[in-house]
Amino acid sequence: MPKPNAEPSAPRRTPLMTVTAGLVSVVAVGLSLYQLYTAGITTMTALIQRSVHLGAILTLTFLLKPAHKGARKDGLTPWFVIDWLLVVVSLTCTAYIIINLTAIFERQGDWLPADRWVSIVGCLLVLEACRRVIGWVMTGICITAILYAYFGPYMPDLIIHKGYSVERIATTLWLTTEGIFGLPIGVAATFVYVFVLFGAFLESTGGGQFFIDLAYALTGRFSGGPAKTSVVASGFMGSVSGSAVGNVVATGSFTIPMMKKVGYRPHVAGAIEAAASTGGQLMPPIMGAGAFLMAEFTNTSYLTIIKVALVPAVLYYVTVLCFVHFEARKEGLLGQPKESLPKFWQVVKDGLHFIVPLLILIYVLVSNYSPMMAGFVAVVSTVLASLTANTVRWQLGRFSPASAGEQRISAGRFAWTEITAITKALDKGARSAIMVSVACAAAGIIVGMVTLTGMGLKFSSLVLELSFGIKALAILLIGAASLVLGMGLPVTASYIVLATLAGPALLDMGVPLLVAHMIVFWYSQDANVTPPVSLASFAGAGVAGANPMRTAFTSWKLAKGLYIIPLVMAYRPLLGMGNSYSLLHWEVALAMLTTLLGLVAFAAAIERYCIRTATWPETLLFLAAAVGLLWPERWLDMVGIVLLASAIGLQIRSIRGADAQVRGAAPLRNDNQ
Repeated sequence: MPKPNAEPSAPRRTPLMTVTAGLVSVVAVGLSLYQLYTAGITTMTALIQRSVHLGAILTLTFLLKPAHKGARKDGLTPWFVIDWLLVVVSLTCTAYIIINLTAIFERQGDWLPADRWVSIVGCLLVLEACRRVIGWVMTGICITAILYAYFGPYMPDLIIHKGYSVERIATTLWLTTEGIFGLPIGVAATFVYVFVLFGAFLESTGGGQFFIDLAYALTGRFSGGPAKTSVVASGFMGSVSGSAVGNVVATGSFTIPMMKKVGYRPHVAGAIEAAASTGGQLMPPIMGAGAFLMAEFTNTSYLTIIKVALVPAVLYYVTVLCFVHFEARKEGLLGQPKESLPKFWQVVKDGLHFIVPLLILIYVLVSNYSPMMAGFVAVVSTVLASLTANTVRWQLGRFSPASAGEQRISAGRFAWTEITAITKALDKGARSAIMVSVACAAAGIIVGMVTLTGMGLKFSSLVLELSFGIKALAILLIGAASLVLGMGLPVTASYIVLATLAGPALLDMGVPLLVAHMIVFWYSQDANVTPPVSLASFAGAGVAGANPMRTAFTSWKLAKGLYIIPLVMAYRPLLGMGNSYSLLHWEVALAMLTTLLGLVAFAAAIERYCIRTATWPETLLFLAAAVGLLWPERWLDMVGIVLLASAIGLQIRSIRGADAQVRGAAPLRNDNQ
């Protein structure tokens, strides 16, 4: 007879649950090994590589994510049967592409009935997986994109198009690389996955804890220290990698766990990393392929490009740091006493072997190898470094995973322990990749519909007509156009299209050639951190284990400098003065100072925090100060400085008043007693 108030026992594990768990582990480990194989050993046709990836991800989704909260998986219930049926159908639809790949290429447009049905079912499977993993918001956006493609003739005149049949929509999304198997899932199925796997191995081998302890030792005394470390590290890494998503998964593998450890919510940690990594493509000296194209388009030396790009990039990172600092102070994420932090040299001594994979990773990235190869090398080097260190400890009798009292285990048991740890890391990596892969597959639906309907190019032309010759409005509309283009094009391609369509319009409005191209280049990055298709945010969410859309909206807030600084470029000499774009001029220095203060005031207004939580009048003062400092009028600069000083003064005065009140309330001390 059970004791009163006893804790309820865990649900009994049925044979069906055991079989399902075993199959999940096999699929997860198999997928991770497959991803490592395609990343570092051989390359495969894009459609085949992505089909295998998505088939495994859909299998894991339907076996791990219930259809709703009340769905049971502990017996032969209707929901259990439906999930297994969806698994079989998912594998059938993806295998159909692999088996018939050559025939599919040959009959493009002349589809068989089987092609149509497989495509329709495949799209429905992705929508259902998106609903289970992400929720109805992104699922609704995907459905809206499909409906827009179908009902094109009935749309308003500004966005009307000829419309497409169900067959054309479904086959475009499922049987080509223009939809579900396009760029987003390609990103997820290549270097995002291997870097998520790299993070899983770091955590499983103890490397994650080493980097967390190291961050504590270096930055634990400061408010929100690991987040600030993440911002700076992502800037340095991005300056040589030139890839926002690759930067997220490379540095985020250890910076995101650091942030979560000190109290940042998962979606905030992923968003900070995404916003910081996006700035990496703006930070010299590499800046991605777009910077080289800019040098060709403007007939400017690459050295000049990286020289003028430095100041705006630094201002962007200052903005992100302000948001991070204010968020940390607002949430009470204060520094810790030095005595309670790990000792730096002791941490380095105990985990020195974990620095080796990181150094190898940086070397491979700087050596212009692909992010996939860098991730593969990082995973392999992590395994080898951990295995070497554990072998040395075992030989010295210091390796004891079972109990503290056991000084030496047998060679067989040691080998089995290492194999088990590797298997768990492979399994964990696959489970961690489910969310980001499903999000990217769903984003492929939006990408496919934008491309199919020509909405991207149409939107770019329309926004220029709607600007009425107003430079600021035209720049804002170009930013909106870049967002739509970014859904269907890589950053470099988006920059090329925008430079071709929008560049001449900016030149006609009096914007210098290099400034116009720099504005377009900056805005071509915004799709990385702007919903609904924000690949850097999705990658950060995958590493952080957070909701992708929530992470995307948070990164959008943190990356506001990406939208404001290009506007300032058009009106102030942030890029330098004269034909040589010299930075040694008092007007350039003044522009840098006022822009810096304006961005700080803007961050304080958005976060409603500076020295302490801002009241509404103080928030309005910060906002007005930001407008004054960022608006291109000298007298407004002075007004903005006065308003900013007033807002800060009010906060300092209230803090001093509170301190004085506390001191006044303290009992007086009688020295004669």
